[in-house]
Amino acid sequence: MSFNSVTFLIFIALFGALWPFIKGHRLARYWTITVASFIFYGWWDWRFLFLIIFTGLVDFVAGIAMEKAKSKNIRRTILGVSLLSNLGVLSIFKYSSFVASNIDALLGTALEANIPPFMLILPIGISFYTFQSLSYTIDVYRGAIKPTRSLIHFFAFLSLFPQLVAGPIIRATDLLWRMEKTPHTTESQRFSATKLIVAGYVQKMLIADNLAGYVDSAFANPAASNGTLFWWGIMAVFAVQIYCDFAGYSNIARGLLKGMGWSIKPNFKFPYFSIGFRDFWNRWHISLSHWFRDYVYIPLGGAKSMVFMWATMLLSGLWHGANWNFLIWGGLHAAYLTAERVTSWPKRISAIPYAGKAIAMLGTFALAVLAWVFFRASNLNDALHIAYNMLTPVGRADHVPGEFPNLPIILFILFELYTRFQPVRYAARYNAIAARRAEIALLAFMLCIAIGFRGPGHGFIYFQF
Repeated sequence: MSFNSVTFLIFIALFGALWPFIKGHRLARYWTITVASFIFYGWWDWRFLFLIIFTGLVDFVAGIAMEKAKSKNIRRTILGVSLLSNLGVLSIFKYSSFVASNIDALLGTALEANIPPFMLILPIGISFYTFQSLSYTIDVYRGAIKPTRSLIHFFAFLSLFPQLVAGPIIRATDLLWRMEKTPHTTESQRFSATKLIVAGYVQKMLIADNLAGYVDSAFANPAASNGTLFWWGIMAVFAVQIYCDFAGYSNIARGLLKGMGWSIKPNFKFPYFSIGFRDFWNRWHISLSHWFRDYVYIPLGGAKSMVFMWATMLLSGLWHGANWNFLIWGGLHAAYLTAERVTSWPKRISAIPYAGKAIAMLGTFALAVLAWVFFRASNLNDALHIAYNMLTPVGRADHVPGEFPNLPIILFILFELYTRFQPVRYAARYNAIAARRAEIALLAFMLCIAIGFRGPGHGFIYFQF
């Protein structure tokens, strides 16, 4: 069930009608969330519910067992079982084909042909809920939280439908025990929730979906298209598309949760305003980058060696997908971070009078766009063809996929500037009532144009991860 479907609108209308009556009752609240979330997730394929149930049961038991364990060695063993179980299931479904195909290419075997068909299907959202569940057992092991003794409480946290299939990744330390208290919302919070949901639909339906066709057409046969400016244009459009697609999902999820009574941290903070890649990863997919920072990078040794940073970024690339393109994408970001640490170029360029910050921002964006090539291309040959075109002076494109999508790009720029600088906030200082009315009118207008001028329906990009 996707946020941009009629089915979901019916689902959320029914859930929203029921929620006020049951949210004050602890067990009813947990059961309603869990059942609704299972319906939401099982709408794609009910059989994969058994995977999330298995993950939840293992980690629920592991949490209680670690609390009862009398020695650190026993707790470490139990954590190891949780890690092996979670990462084992994730590896079976996400990485079996990749590993087997590479062994076949290296040794001339036929392992990939013998993989059972069910292992070639990637369960939607498995990377997200696996990391969410792992954060629970790791934090219990560290003593950061107490484990819950209620299985339905744990499943309500793990399967929470607004962010189940594409994040943000919510840690148990941020939400699990907050769910024990009856959630309340003020008028201001409900209005804020509405703004997030409308913003998410504008980003997805009006901007991302209207850009998708242009990008897809170019990537249908990359070898047929040459031209330096052409590919820089395509990749810049894709950079906007993937940002609006993913940030749109995250905003809708945050808005739904806020409407239910729970606020969670933003998953994006205007990443294309970044100056350098340390800044970029504090703004892009924040829940994932901070997950890798706290559970991989720092435990490995953190800033003691660049090797740990490279390992973390390569694992981040592999988290996104089981192919060499994603590993190269992660490697490029590791290289960017290495160069930044060695040269401090963002700081040096930003110090240039007048235009320094703008130059550093543009440079960061250009390097991010170059890395997106390996994220978007279907295979390594296509990625290398596009990267070669972007990095060498090539003439006009042989094939152009229609007219450049100027209007969605202009709408994106206006949307980013508006949400970044919040002019209504300044207007409210002089006349709060008029400012609120203007904001309501603007939200209504944005929603109308998002529906009236929506692009062809596309699934959310991060569903594949």
